[in-house]
Amino acid sequence: MPTEAENTAVEVFWKLHEGLSKQGPGSDASTRRALALVPELPPTPRILDLGCGPGRQSLVLAGETGGHVTAVDLLPQFLEQLEERARAARLADRIATLNASMGDLPCEDASFDLLWSEGAIYNIGFDYGLGAWRRLLRPGCSLAVTELTWLTLDPPERIRRFWDSHYPAMRGRESNERAVAEAGYRLLGSFVLSEAEWWDDYYSPIDERIAALREQRSDVGWLAALAAAEEESSIVRDCGGAFGYVFYVMQKRL
Repeated sequence: MPTEAENTAVEVFWKLHEGLSKQGPGSDASTRRALALVPELPPTPRILDLGCGPGRQSLVLAGETGGHVTAVDLLPQFLEQLEERARAARLADRIATLNASMGDLPCEDASFDLLWSEGAIYNIGFDYGLGAWRRLLRPGCSLAVTELTWLTLDPPERIRRFWDSHYPAMRGRESNERAVAEAGYRLLGSFVLSEAEWWDDYYSPIDERIAALREQRSDVGWLAALAAAEEESSIVRDCGGAFGYVFYVMQKRL
């Protein structure tokens, strides 16, 4: 059973993230920029959005392509939020939600024209995700993912120490691009998300909520969970370009 500290951490997570339009760095503009790198799609493409969260990018993909999006997430709260937003955007008939694990998908081989994953592939590992998802793509079709990436060979010690603890699998851009090739894809392009895409509608509202929640309770577990969230925000603020999210757009080789 979860410990009291673990339950408190989950409670704090939801209070910090509930209702946010996105659950990680990104923007509609960067989604469209990555989509522009994808070769021509069929008139009504089948798209799989893996780790969709509340579905900001799902709405963009459905609207821009005229296709059908299957949006996958393990957390039903995010899927419910996406369904509500899809109805409001009059896209409910083109977005279907699927409560499933990204690493164990009940989908047939070669059943999608485009795979998408923003800020989520780290949950199962960059290399594993590229390999496991490849079977889902039709020959010659594309996959686009964002991945937390080192942008310098010599980051400040504080920054390195934080990510060695929280995401030790993080690699440099060249290493990730080699992994793309080794997994059976041709890289179509890559670009770094702007710093604004970390703060707008994500870390900025989280920082405001941290301050408000600190006034509500003073027990040790509660304050520790808030301090952990605040440390991550501080690391991002002080990173000095040492790391960032990189969009990798690739095509399944025949």
